[in-house]
Amino acid sequence: MTDTIHDTIMIGTGPSALAAAVYTTREDIDTTLYEKSVIGGLAAVTDVVDNYPGFPEGVSGLQLAGQLQKQAERFGAKIEFGEASGLTVGEDNVKTVIIDGREVKAKTVLIATGSDYNKLGIPGEAELYGRGVHYCATCDGAFYRERRLVVVGGGNSAVQEAIFLTRFATHIDLLVRSTIKASDVLQQDLQRFVDEGKITIHLGVVPTEIIAEDNKVTHVNAKKGDEDVRFDTDGVFVFVGLKPNTRFLKDSGIEFDAQGLIKTDEHLETNLPGVFASGDVRSGATMQIASAVGEGASAALSIREYLDNLHHVENVPAVAHASA
Repeated sequence: MTDTIHDTIMIGTGPSALAAAVYTTREDIDTTLYEKSVIGGLAAVTDVVDNYPGFPEGVSGLQLAGQLQKQAERFGAKIEFGEASGLTVGEDNVKTVIIDGREVKAKTVLIATGSDYNKLGIPGEAELYGRGVHYCATCDGAFYRERRLVVVGGGNSAVQEAIFLTRFATHIDLLVRSTIKASDVLQQDLQRFVDEGKITIHLGVVPTEIIAEDNKVTHVNAKKGDEDVRFDTDGVFVFVGLKPNTRFLKDSGIEFDAQGLIKTDEHLETNLPGVFASGDVRSGATMQIASAVGEGASAALSIREYLDNLHHVENVPAVAHASA
């Protein structure tokens, strides 16, 4: 039995992969996408996307993901459910991805599995996601003009996002489990906002519960040592790190950066020829839907070029050399 070798398979069905599939399938490149959970990724479970170009009134994440899916499928993209657990590249340069225990082979692979936000794991967090609990200040900060906010975290991201949110919020309580771990430059910037009374830093504070009334966040309960403390707020932004969805690649030979994100070159190709990465799983990504879509398009063009070069090599006739 001869194994089917796809032109390309894409792991993940977030905006980056779906955009890439629109491009590849319009070029008649045989494309199959594999998804382990929700088509659309984190975008699909975002209540409102207010900064995606072309939607002046905003758009629900589910609707945006659905439109991208329909567009990709219209041109022939195939979407299948299954979880990837491994990737290898054979001596013949054919890529093998293990999906639910079976081998799927392709000439090229796009990894667009995204990243998950690290969670606090406290009551109210999951239930109020997108409705008062957020993980992206650029995406959702504008909903909180003239409101009070809580930001959780003490690293670079938390400090950067807290500063960004001051352009909307009247005041920000920054809850830090231990100490501020942001860079010295960011800490200097942060101090300016503290001095202006826009941000208050609370060290040694551990959130324990997010409380809402009538489906609207009202306050955060926390512990400061043995003391119970409460922070009144209209919204909670959590920045305690990202967890790239790359565990299935640990034995693949792909190179990662210090945060575990996939390294690529300017063509979005990894160190493994014919294996590409785009979107939030890629080192250097901006973690925005619009840029993830753009990276998907760029990756698709690189995939097309790779396949064109591959077909050219395969079709070059052998040259017979005359004896001297």
